[in-house]
Amino acid sequence: MLRRFLSRLARDENGATAIEYGMILALMFLVILGALQAFGATGSGVFNGAMDKLRAAMGG
Repeated sequence: MLRRFLSRLARDENGATAIEYGMILALMFLVILGALQAFGATGSGVFNGAMDKLRAAMGG
């Protein structure tokens, strides 16, 4: 009985698939987080420059 349960457990791939999807999602999150940290200052500088030009154009 235990042997049959363990053999079924070894063949079942549903849990493994869920874990794989979780690992892929975690990897994507880390890549996005790293990209935001790497390019965040540049994007902020571009946004601030555009806002400064907009304020100057509006006379402020």
